[in-house]
Amino acid sequence: MATKMELAPLRPWDDFFPGVDRFAKPEFGDLAKWNNRVISNLLYYQTNYFAVVLVVFLIVGFLNPFGMFLGGAVVTLVFVGSVWAGENKAPIKNFKRKNPTLFVIGVMVTSYFLLSLCGGVLVFIFGITFPLLLILIHASLRLRNMKNRLENKIEGVGLKKTPMGVIMDLLDQQEEKVNKIQDFIESKLKE
Repeated sequence: MATKMELAPLRPWDDFFPGVDRFAKPEFGDLAKWNNRVISNLLYYQTNYFAVVLVVFLIVGFLNPFGMFLGGAVVTLVFVGSVWAGENKAPIKNFKRKNPTLFVIGVMVTSYFLLSLCGGVLVFIFGITFPLLLILIHASLRLRNMKNRLENKIEGVGLKKTPMGVIMDLLDQQEEKVNKIQDFIESKLKE
């Protein structure tokens, strides 16, 4: 089912930062549950995350425009190259699917190495790594709500496609959820 890309709504800031009662330490022992929380929050709050990244990019870009452009270009090229390799090389694809965090860390370490050759390490740390760290911390700590779960199910079935959903597809993090939801729907249709 082909769906057109649409931008997820900007969530209210009091939902994005609701108070300490809606944040909790993730269960580090249950990586699947933690990964599910992160993916769900990345999908639900994606526009808020893009806004935070944009603000940090603009600040760092204003302070060092060439360095920010160079850093963004290097990270983009490394990410695109890694995704291409992941799609065309079975061992990389399996690694990417089983270890998405390590895959992203690998992209970032490779980008860091390439930028260190150009002298753009500070821009990399503050302009690229810092916003990603903020997003990872928020997505790891923010507890999901019912609206979050429903929205993720709608996107998982393919009724809606968003930019973060495309990124998750490129990291092979949606396929498993879609298959589970599809199996559930098919079993209900057979009944």
